[in-house]
Amino acid sequence: MLLLAATFLVAFVLLLYMVSPLISPKPLKLAGAHVVVTGGSSGIGKCVAIECFKQGAFITLVARDEGKLVQAKKEIEKYSVNDKQVVLCISVDISKDYRQVENVIKQAQEKLGPVDMLVNCAGMAIAGNFEEIEIDKFARLMEINYLGSVYPSRAVIPTMKERRMGRIVFVSSQAGQLGLFGYTAYSPTKFALRGLAEALQMEVKPYNIYVTVAYPPDTDTPGFAEENKTKPLETKLISESSSLCQADQVARVIVKDAIQGNFNSSVGSDGYMLSSLTCGMSPVTTITEGLQQVVTMGLFRIIALFYLGSFDSIVRRCMMQKRDSQKSCKTD
Repeated sequence: MLLLAATFLVAFVLLLYMVSPLISPKPLKLAGAHVVVTGGSSGIGKCVAIECFKQGAFITLVARDEGKLVQAKKEIEKYSVNDKQVVLCISVDISKDYRQVENVIKQAQEKLGPVDMLVNCAGMAIAGNFEEIEIDKFARLMEINYLGSVYPSRAVIPTMKERRMGRIVFVSSQAGQLGLFGYTAYSPTKFALRGLAEALQMEVKPYNIYVTVAYPPDTDTPGFAEENKTKPLETKLISESSSLCQADQVARVIVKDAIQGNFNSSVGSDGYMLSSLTCGMSPVTTITEGLQQVVTMGLFRIIALFYLGSFDSIVRRCMMQKRDSQKSCKTD
């Protein structure tokens, strides 16, 4: 009986593997495609642009700093695969005025054609104790990290619907999958992107438009270096429980998942575990993906409990060290 059940299970899994490609999205070909990357002047955004350019795409870089945009353009152009490729740079703050963002997208489409893929990379992080973060920073982070993705996405959707094709990528963070010490201002803005992505995917899937949410881990970028300047000790110690990734490695994974139309994009074993643990009601691209989540959920939850216990232990140790330090200062 046990052998029969095992045989049935194996046959069922094999059947799912055969059927899955039939219901999966058709991969997007980047050769000749128009890819818009916000926050494309540095970090993950620039590496995403390079990866797409290597595959023959036309690139529009959108960022605030015009000097960095020009420098990024020169770097990206080194990876051209044909002499027809173009890198267009547009300087604008995408978090302030929707009409301005809409005009920027129209300008890009007039020069390079309809947008085939939008990658929302623009963002920033602020780490600190909840009561010590300046109150206006909460609103500013929401503007940059959330509305800075809403506005460009809203601007490209009508044309994508007309053409019945497209990809939209939201670059969230592992801090958008679980709340961590020091990220009370940052994490909610990244959690918000998932809610937006899930609702939007349900709306646009009938138009053959696929949404991807990327959850990169700590990545070696200029933004990460800036974030570390104010990061509490507890947050640093928790972050050290996983390794620091390189931006080009993260970019390759994001581009690959976006091309395939995968909803979740994660890096490494920790990223895979987090995505499975937090999948909830998020859509799946293949039946096998859903089956893997069902099978691994229990085990991953056990592992996660050990991680959470470790994080709580770090916070308690830091609190005791601060208390002992204060006592020492009073004694002196």
